[in-house]
Amino acid sequence: MVRPDPVALLDLVDWRRRVGDLYRISGPDAVETFRKGRDELFKSHPQSPIEPDERHDFTGLKYFPYDPAYRVTAQMLAADGSELLIDTGGEDGAIRYRRAGELHFRLAGEPCRLTVLSLVQYAGGLFVPFKDPTAPRETYGAGRYLFDTAKDTDGLVLQTKPGSPDVVLDFNYAYNASCAYSPRWACPLAPPENFLRVPVKAGELVYKS
Repeated sequence: MVRPDPVALLDLVDWRRRVGDLYRISGPDAVETFRKGRDELFKSHPQSPIEPDERHDFTGLKYFPYDPAYRVTAQMLAADGSELLIDTGGEDGAIRYRRAGELHFRLAGEPCRLTVLSLVQYAGGLFVPFKDPTAPRETYGAGRYLFDTAKDTDGLVLQTKPGSPDVVLDFNYAYNASCAYSPRWACPLAPPENFLRVPVKAGELVYKS
């Protein structure tokens, strides 16, 4: 039996807390402050997904320029509640999710829909992975994440109103899964139903091109 490393566990708590803090930044320079803070974490934090031997030369992640056209109004509608398995490709195997809802919105004048997933094993977390035609040339080939409330990466992305299905989504904060930076990570990726036909030229670019 492999014993958990207590320091690594505490580092993971700290990592998630610091990442969550970035998603609560406000003000006119929020995007720049968010990206700068994320670069600092990726370069120096023990839980960074960047390989340790690459961190010395790490100069920052790459992004599309911020574009307000990718901040859109959406409606969260009911889904059928059915389950699906997403294979991580790692030791954890497949992860079981429930279709918790559907986000309906328009991008570039085109109607779009994304399934909102909820971990069956973890109550309350909402997760939206997606893939679009910018992959694999401009963005990570397996897709990106829009938000994951269980990991506190939703504050700048998902704006809600109590009692209302209307939300605001900001694709400028779309980010890569950890497996985009190193093969030592295994991540759940977008199911085919979350493949958008419209290119999303916003958010994080591919790490190595």
